[in-house]
Amino acid sequence: MIERLSPPGTPAPCGPYSPAVRAGDFIFVSGQVPLNPATQQVVSGDIRQETRQTLDNLKAILEGCGATLADVVKCTVFLAESGDFAGMNEVYAEYFGDSKPARSTVVCGFALPNIKVEMDAIAYRPK
Repeated sequence: MIERLSPPGTPAPCGPYSPAVRAGDFIFVSGQVPLNPATQQVVSGDIRQETRQTLDNLKAILEGCGATLADVVKCTVFLAESGDFAGMNEVYAEYFGDSKPARSTVVCGFALPNIKVEMDAIAYRPK
């Protein structure tokens, strides 16, 4: 069974996609950016601030689906600048602690030119 989920208190999608999709025991979380869910505005700042907001959004979506960051098995990080890797990695380590998922990090351009980071995730959480 496939469920398309949009947990309350999380950023509204900025396009034609679901914030999360549960397929069996897996939860696929769409790319999250540093968007304040209350204002729907981008939280601009240094890479650490933007990474915190992005991970807060990812965490809120997972919790709304009955999962946690500890359930994440794969995460992809997209950065606008390779020089932001160390700052992003520092905050990322705070959030994931010993529950380190597999990860890829890609330097790329964004459709929203004023953001520095985006992350998506796949979590495994049996019902």
